[in-house]
Amino acid sequence: MEKLESHLAHLEHQVEQLNGVIIEQGRLLDRLKKEVQRQSTAMQTMELERVKSNNQKPPHYQ
Repeated sequence: MEKLESHLAHLEHQVEQLNGVIIEQGRLLDRLKKEVQRQSTAMQTMELERVKSNNQKPPHYQ
């Protein structure tokens, strides 16, 4: 019986550790998603600015 209780305690400890790892990975994933979104927005803004600067008006519109 003591051996089973010892194994159960060990398994409970492992589950707690794994839960901590999963929580931390979730936080990291959220942070990385936000960073990717920020980078994507910045790239879109840069692309729009590049297109606008290369899209000159014809002489009769100036």
